[in-house]
Amino acid sequence: MPRPNSPGWLVVLEGIDGAGKSTVLRRIAEHCAARGIPCVTSGEPTRGQWGMKLRQSMSEGRLTLDEELALFLKDRAEHIATLIAPALAEGKVVLLDRYYISTAAYQGARGADPVWILSENEKFAPKPDLVLLLDFDPAGGLDRIRARGDSPNTFEELQSLREVRRIFLSLDRPFIRRVDAAHTSEEVWQQCRENFDSVVQ
Repeated sequence: MPRPNSPGWLVVLEGIDGAGKSTVLRRIAEHCAARGIPCVTSGEPTRGQWGMKLRQSMSEGRLTLDEELALFLKDRAEHIATLIAPALAEGKVVLLDRYYISTAAYQGARGADPVWILSENEKFAPKPDLVLLLDFDPAGGLDRIRARGDSPNTFEELQSLREVRRIFLSLDRPFIRRVDAAHTSEEVWQQCRENFDSVVQ
């Protein structure tokens, strides 16, 4: 059966902030290098014109739900055109820290329909070959954010994060693999590596 993103692979790290996505992303990139697999890393929101408006809102105050959804769609379309699609066409592994699964969860927690968000994005966005959903307790995630010297942003309030987590766990897509991020970093990495190696061959 042909892969949807052949000759490349699209691999996404998802989960609440503090779940360990950045660490796993770095280790997968190192794993690709060790295996001789070309890869690029990126994330969303991007540092492009639309993504920066979203990033500013994280510290300066939330935009309306409709404004957020519109900016995510614009940012993602630009991201796909400028980085994701070209890298996939070159046979690379594209590693993303967040993608449209996060939009479904975070904007879903604000009242948008997660199913509608998935449907709208999948009209134009390549479906991932693999999503590693790092599942972690939101209170613990906030503790990790503070422990590394950061302050939670406007997307990261406890009650909202509990709803974000619930939506993440409710999403039904064959490419989503849940990883229990409460385990040690090595145990989490082992689960992620095994899932990655089962897909990227």
